[in-house]
Amino acid sequence: MNTRPIIDESSGPFALSASFNADNSCFSAALETGFRVFTSKSGDMKVAREVGGGIGCAEMLGTTRYIALVGGGKQPKFPQNKVSPQDADWVYIETDTSYEVQIWNDATQVVSASLEFKTPIQRVRISKSHLVVALLNNVGIYKMKSPPEKIADYETVNNPYGLCALGTKVVAFPGRAPGQVKLFHLNSAQVSIIPAHDTPLRALALSPDGDQVATASEQGTLIRIWSFPSCTKMGELRRGVDPAAIFSLAFSPNGSLLAATSDKSTIHIFEAPKSNNAATPEPDPKLHKWGVLSKIPLLPRQFSDTYSICSAKFEMGDEDLNWGPASRSATFNAGIPGVPGGRPTKGLLGWLDDTTVLIIGAGRDARWERFIVGVDQLGKKVVYREGWKKYLD
Repeated sequence: MNTRPIIDESSGPFALSASFNADNSCFSAALETGFRVFTSKSGDMKVAREVGGGIGCAEMLGTTRYIALVGGGKQPKFPQNKVSPQDADWVYIETDTSYEVQIWNDATQVVSASLEFKTPIQRVRISKSHLVVALLNNVGIYKMKSPPEKIADYETVNNPYGLCALGTKVVAFPGRAPGQVKLFHLNSAQVSIIPAHDTPLRALALSPDGDQVATASEQGTLIRIWSFPSCTKMGELRRGVDPAAIFSLAFSPNGSLLAATSDKSTIHIFEAPKSNNAATPEPDPKLHKWGVLSKIPLLPRQFSDTYSICSAKFEMGDEDLNWGPASRSATFNAGIPGVPGGRPTKGLLGWLDDTTVLIIGAGRDARWERFIVGVDQLGKKVVYREGWKKYLD
């Protein structure tokens, strides 16, 4: 039986995935026919490229000149995730065909370099100095040259979401054990390992200065903050008490706030730990979610844990039921070939400044939303939606 849902092209463009560039000034959308680039501040389109095939993910270097492309969707532009012949609605690629990452030069509109792999590509991260390619059970780290030069290669647990974060001095990605984070120092090539969670990772993020790592497991109830290079735990933040799929984590530019989105269609804003040596402050009953109950020592820990300082709802968009937001499993998730996690991107976070955060979603109902973190009339922190649009309309 064919259980793979069909993407209906009749109702307009379908964004397979979305991704921010390094400074969040732009974001890209990968489509069944090519890719588009948008200005983050307004959600307005800057570039539209038709390449004659599907792009599963498009990762920008800087603005738009160089973009790492991975084929995907029903008719991949480049060889990508193979599907079974019985799935007649999808293009079948012979098993001896390699999987490819193509570095597209948008100034000349030609492919300037490419990398071939023997297993499916889950995600690519790119900067002026380095390129990271996440496969299902492997992460390769390259120097940005022509052609790219491999400098490290590591096995990982199943990583269908292509979890990896590329900073200026460190790369973070899953280790060989569930819940483990591996950190590769780009200058010294030293490797550190953090046993972050007991269950597989579902999201991770680096602070702008690379001194902190935020992690969440597929359980989705706790977010942990770790220091780098000491790899000690700085703090623990509670999203909620019921399980959830964490879509995205992102530090504000000054590192003081951490945003998190989940399949509960909620954005949470947390205060990030100040330093590794700072003592965890006692919860203020007037501000704590559970009031005076947070001060009673014999109650379960969720009554005294650190919760978000504010939260709000965001729109995941109206999608076909078969294309739900995402599986909560961090180790298995079959879906659209070539797309991270196999499902359209949802709840992707990017900070424009220390008080403005964007949430981007792909899919049929691809949305751009801008939220502001501020203070209400009573002096309490709030986050509210300032604007939104369907960026593919």
